[in-house]
Amino acid sequence: MRLFEWVTARWRNSPPVPEPSLSVVPPPRPRLKVPAEYLSLYNYLEHRYATIVVLTFEQMEALLGRALPELARTRHDWWTGETAPADRHGETWTAAHRTATPNLLARTVAFERLP
Repeated sequence: MRLFEWVTARWRNSPPVPEPSLSVVPPPRPRLKVPAEYLSLYNYLEHRYATIVVLTFEQMEALLGRALPELARTRHDWWTGETAPADRHGETWTAAHRTATPNLLARTVAFERLP
């Protein structure tokens, strides 16, 4: 028996290869609590590798496509989450695993990644 005949005979008599299992399904992604009007800011913060991202008010407005609320320009607590629970804007950086530290005089906000 030649080598080719031997390989062919072995190939014909080999057990079938099992089909790959398709039962592995990735877990569903959790739903974000980010308000729709702040989704672009969330996406920007979420995809930055830097530990601290500093954005000016103008840069955030460009990301959002609209002006920030007046309270964001004048109130420190608007950024730190100490406002009324009905205001959901803080969920934007919280969902991106960051804290916000505003500098109202410089018109910037530092978003620092949580450990």
